Amino acid sequence: MNTTPGRILAVDPGDKRLGLAISDPLGIIANPLTVLNHISRDENARRIAQMAQEQASVRIIVGLPLNSEGEIGPSGKKSVRLANAIRKFTDTPVELWDESGSTKAAQQAYIQMNVPKKKRSGHLDHIAATIILQSYLDAHASVSHFENDSL
Repeated sequence: MNTTPGRILAVDPGDKRLGLAISDPLGIIANPLTVLNHISRDENARRIAQMAQEQASVRIIVGLPLNSEGEIGPSGKKSVRLANAIRKFTDTPVELWDESGSTKAAQQAYIQMNVPKKKRSGHLDHIAATIILQSYLDAHASVSHFENDSL
């Protein structure tokens, strides 16, 4: 559970691009940050760790795609390997978080905003990262509120 206030960096890993999102310092609202073009796992991990340091992040969340049975498939294994690679470049805690449906939700958001399909290309990744991060923040806020109500 996230008990330390501060910014959280989220990564939506993809084969071509990695979307990044960042929370506000209170860990309430997720915002799109940037998109990194894929280079190599270690170079991507180094850049993510550097971005986390620049943003003064207290935690890094890596999206974990699960299959329809809720199990880790080939894409999920790539996320696990990326998370492990990031850990080599930073002491910031790295956590995997279910990203199921984040890309589809990002596509739906662009459709609802009437963004033409040509302009969506390359821009879904950081929106998907924002959706992943907001899911994480909301889930942890609910736990935090529940724990406070129990006191």
